[in-house]
Amino acid sequence: MARRSGGRKSKVAIRSAPLTDKNKPIHPGESGGHYKPFENDDMDAVVENIYRILEEIGFNQATPHCVKTCTEYGATIGKDGRLRMSREIVNKAIESSNRNLILHGQDPSNDLQISGSRVYFATGGAAVMIADPKNKTYRDSTAQDLYDMARIVDTCDNIHMFQRTCVLRDVEDVYAMELNTTYNAVMGTKKHVGASWTDSHNLEKTLKLLHVVAGGEDAWRARPFVSQSNCFVVPPMKFAEESLECLRVAVEGGMPVLLLSAGQAGATAPPCLAGTVSQAWAECLGGLVYVNAIKPGAPAILGTWPFVSDLRTGAMSGGSPEQGILSAACAQVGQYFNLPMGTGAGMSDSKLPDFQGGAEHASNVAITALSGANIIYESAGMYASLLSVCPESLLLDNDVLGGCMRMVKGLSVNEKTLGFDVIKDVCLNLKGHYLGSDQTLDVMQTEYIYPEFYNRLSPGDWHDAGKPEALEMAIKKTKEILASHYPKHISDDIDDKIRKEFPIFLSKEAIGR
Repeated sequence: MARRSGGRKSKVAIRSAPLTDKNKPIHPGESGGHYKPFENDDMDAVVENIYRILEEIGFNQATPHCVKTCTEYGATIGKDGRLRMSREIVNKAIESSNRNLILHGQDPSNDLQISGSRVYFATGGAAVMIADPKNKTYRDSTAQDLYDMARIVDTCDNIHMFQRTCVLRDVEDVYAMELNTTYNAVMGTKKHVGASWTDSHNLEKTLKLLHVVAGGEDAWRARPFVSQSNCFVVPPMKFAEESLECLRVAVEGGMPVLLLSAGQAGATAPPCLAGTVSQAWAECLGGLVYVNAIKPGAPAILGTWPFVSDLRTGAMSGGSPEQGILSAACAQVGQYFNLPMGTGAGMSDSKLPDFQGGAEHASNVAITALSGANIIYESAGMYASLLSVCPESLLLDNDVLGGCMRMVKGLSVNEKTLGFDVIKDVCLNLKGHYLGSDQTLDVMQTEYIYPEFYNRLSPGDWHDAGKPEALEMAIKKTKEILASHYPKHISDDIDDKIRKEFPIFLSKEAIGR
């Protein structure tokens, strides 16, 4: 018995050791699609509505390049100046779209395979304030904040992509701000980065910076590790002219694009949610036509990103249950068209990491992930309906996202998991429990996920441990990361070259060099 017990203790010790990526209970890109807000007949009606919006209503304020390119592709421009797209033209763009695109990381281990119902979690939001959970205060966001949050995300297994989390409010020049946003992000993490630009000339200059990082333009085009988040449309159904130019430059420059429609139900989108979904998808498919007219198969993500209004006040309500339903419904339409898509979920209306914040983050991310959204942006750290971001919450939400991905993974059914032989052994040999079975020990880490910050101690053990609280633990861990984790995937030589050619805001000391 001693030998058997010792063997089990040894096995438990082995299972407590860090797992290889292969043996972890969850992986980036688990397949969702289990939750479907629309019934089959409902889906058919929504899709038909999308086509009608594009064919009968169309877009206002298309740029000359957009009009020329899209009409050559088969779209029509009416006497009212609106660009309309027939079902045939839309389907042509859908058919030529890249359905198996890769969002590259600077490290290939961080590549994201965007296809089917694979699910990934990303940050995002472009907050203008930083929430301090310890002092319960807000302050303006800075360049250092963005770099620091990229470093935090670089350590988070369940946040797979770093989309810009905040605005660099201490950088006044627009070009310098947009360039440094990209620089800070790619210096802070090896993961794929998302950023945005308001001026196409600024994007052209930033592309030159990315060529330096990549080791040349050809190397960049082979593995583009930054994507553009582009609000090319001003809902309802009106193009944003400068954003269209940024979109053109990105497509021609080999940069993946997120075609982002961000209408607000009851304000810039219909108050009924099915209508909001219809408009969002019509707007994004219009952008897809333009992208494929420029370059067939260019990497594009359909960013159906409708928000919700609190109709009592008109204010955005990112944490509402309607937000989760909208995001999930948009994902279901993405499954219907079999197109790479992203949406926003996880932004709380709460002002700080509290019960409301946790509940809103978890519920809306979970329902959206279960629907099979390919990339769920704004899934970590976002508060006050995107006005603020909390760095410490990135770590707390990393635990939440791990739990959501475990739900997405679901259950596997086979002879081993059904466990008949294990049940038979325990019952017929009167063992009374499964705690010591070999199967329990084998799957305790590969089948189950364990949070880093959320507490599972008994009340007595929790008391004896000093009554730890998740937020206090996250605050401590954030300080540890920022004091020690300075990624060095971009060499000092490359950084020096960048600093000679571009106006870099943060000092070398500020990035740990």
